Amino acid sequence: MCGIIGYIGKQKAVPILIDGLKRLEYRGYDSSGLVVIDADKKHHIERKVGKVANLESALHATGYTLHDAGIGIAHTRWATHGKPSEENAHPHADCKNEFWVAHNGIIENYKELKDALIKEGHVFKSETDTEVLAHLVEKAYGETRHPERSEGSNKQIDSSPAAQNDKGNGNGHKFLSAVQNALSLVRGTFGLVVMSAHEPDKIIAARNSSPLLLGIGNGENMIASDASAVVAITRNVIYLNDGEVAEITKDSYHIETLAAAQVERKPEALEWEATKIEKGGHEHFMHKEIFEIPEVIENSMRGRIIMEDGRAKLGGIERAKDDLRKVERIIIAACGTANVAGRVGEYMLEEYAGIPVEVEVASEFRYRKPVFTEHNLLISVSQSGETADTLAAVKEAKEKGVPTMGIVNVVGSSIARETGLGVYNHAGPEISVASTKAFASQVTVFALLTMFLGRQREMSVVMGQRIGEALQELPSLVHRALLTEPAIIEIAKKYKDIKSLLTMGRKYNAPIATEAAIKFKEVCYIPTIDLPAGEMKHGTIALIDKDFPTLIIAPEDSVYEKTKSNLEEIKARGGKIIAITTEGNEELKAFTPDVMYIPKTLEMLTPILSVIPIYLLAYHIARLRGNDIDKPRNLAKSVTVE
Repeated sequence: MCGIIGYIGKQKAVPILIDGLKRLEYRGYDSSGLVVIDADKKHHIERKVGKVANLESALHATGYTLHDAGIGIAHTRWATHGKPSEENAHPHADCKNEFWVAHNGIIENYKELKDALIKEGHVFKSETDTEVLAHLVEKAYGETRHPERSEGSNKQIDSSPAAQNDKGNGNGHKFLSAVQNALSLVRGTFGLVVMSAHEPDKIIAARNSSPLLLGIGNGENMIASDASAVVAITRNVIYLNDGEVAEITKDSYHIETLAAAQVERKPEALEWEATKIEKGGHEHFMHKEIFEIPEVIENSMRGRIIMEDGRAKLGGIERAKDDLRKVERIIIAACGTANVAGRVGEYMLEEYAGIPVEVEVASEFRYRKPVFTEHNLLISVSQSGETADTLAAVKEAKEKGVPTMGIVNVVGSSIARETGLGVYNHAGPEISVASTKAFASQVTVFALLTMFLGRQREMSVVMGQRIGEALQELPSLVHRALLTEPAIIEIAKKYKDIKSLLTMGRKYNAPIATEAAIKFKEVCYIPTIDLPAGEMKHGTIALIDKDFPTLIIAPEDSVYEKTKSNLEEIKARGGKIIAITTEGNEELKAFTPDVMYIPKTLEMLTPILSVIPIYLLAYHIARLRGNDIDKPRNLAKSVTVE
C-alpha cells in the first residue's frame, strides 16, 4: 500500500524522487519522506505529514529541491504501526544515522526484535515496526564479513567496469550481505529499500510478499513499488520475486536470493508510456478513466474474438484448453470491486457455460478451510495483481494442488507470476483509487472467458456469435452512455447533500448495486447499503422514508417487472428514487423525475453499461462535496498488507 522509490544516477535525485512520489500518491498515504546523500557524503532527510506537496515545500525551504545529490530513497506511508506523524514517517534511520530504510509491509515479530535491540543499547525514535529494520541492518553491517561466493554466484549481471571492479572487491557486497543477514531474523512481509552512508554509491532492495521492481536506465537505475514511478526515466524493468534482494549502482544491478544464491534476470519493456498516466485535460484521474472505458473494452477484446466460430481465443489459457474442458467447478477469489466483477462473472459462467461457480471474498477465503474437489479451478481477480489476500488465496489453492488462473492488469505482478494460467486486462495504468475502467475490463474478460468455456461445452455457435457481436458493439454503447453526463450532473446537484443511500438491483445488476455502494462510500463518503432488490422486504424496507433515497438499477431485462414492484413499494413509503433504465423507457418517470438512461444490450453485458451513470453520479457528487476524489481518505489503491 505504501509507495517506495529509490534513485541513483547522473541526474539530481530530489526532483526525480518527488515526481515519483506524486505518481505513487494514488496508492493512498498519510505522510511522506525522503533521504538523499550528496557528493560530500552528507545526508539530508525530510519527512512530513499529509500530501507530498508538504514535503516538496519543506525541501524548497531548505534549498534541497534542486540539490545535486544523485542518490536517494523516498516513501509515502499508509499507517499501520503508529499514528501518522513526522516521527513515524519513513525513511527510518539507525542509532548513528548511517542507514536508512523505507518499507512497505508488516514485521510480525518486530516487538521481540525491538526489545532485544533495546537491551543491546539501540535507541528507537518511532512507534513503527519498520525502524527495527534500520537497527538490524546497522547491527548486521558491524558484524558482517563478506561471505565466500562461488564464481557463479558472484557473477555480475552487468558487465560495466564499475560492476567488474565491485565483483573483485572482497568487501563489494558487505552492505548486501548485511541486509540479507538482518532479514534472516525477520518474520513478516516487506518491500524495502536501504541506503547507507558507508556505501553511498549503492541502494539495496528486498522483497517478500510486497511488490518491488528495478528500473534499468542508462547511467541511472531506480527501485520502486510501482511501474508508474519509473516510466518517466525508463521503461525497462525487472520485477523482483519473493525472497530476492537486489543491489543497484548507477551503472549496474545485482540480484540474489535472501540466502545469497545468484539470480540472473534481464529487463523487460513496460507497455505503459509516461503520458498514459497524465490527466489529459480532465480535472481528476477518475473522470479521465471513466471516459477511457470504451477504449479499454476494445483493448481487452482485441484479437480475442473469433467471430466465425463464435468463440474467444485467450492466449494465456490456450495451452490448457484440454484441462479446462474438464473443469466442473470454479472458485473466484477477489476483494472489493474485483470481487463484484467476479460476481457478474458468476452469473455469466453459470448461465452460458453451465459451470457451477462460487465467488469468495479473498480475505475470508484464506482463513477458512476451503473444500476442493477434483476438476476445480481457482480464478483470482486483481487490478494490481498484488492484493495480499487474493495472492494468499492463490497460494492456498496451489498448496492443495488446485489449478489457478489470474485476471490481472499489471504484467509481471505477483498474481500474474504465481498463477498457472492468466488473462491480462490491457486496461493501462489506473491511477485513481476508485477502480472504474479496470472493472469494465474485468467484466469484459469474464464475458470472453464465458465464450471460451461455453463453446467447449453446450454453447452453440450462434449464441457465441451473439455474445461476440454484442461485445464488439459495447464500446460505442458506452460512449453513448457517457454523453448523458450533463443530465447526471443535474441529478448530482439534487443529491449532493444526502446523508445515506440504498442501492438495489436484480440478477446481473445485483452485483452492480454493490459496486455502486463501494463508489458512494469511497469517493462521496456517503454511508450506503446495497442489496439484491428482492431482499428489500427482509428488513431494509423499514428504513425507507423521505430522507433515505434509493438508487435502483432497472433496465428492461428479464427481471424488469420484478424490479418495478420495488419502485412501487418505495414510492408508497415516500422514498426518493434515482433510477437507471434502458433508453426509451418513459415508464419510470411515473416514479421519479431522476432517471438515468443506458442503451440496450445483451442482458449479460448490461452491468458494463449500468455502471457508467453510477460512476459519473458518484464522481460529480464527490466533486460538488469538495472531496479528494483520486485519493480518498484512509484508502489505498493496492492493498498489499492485511
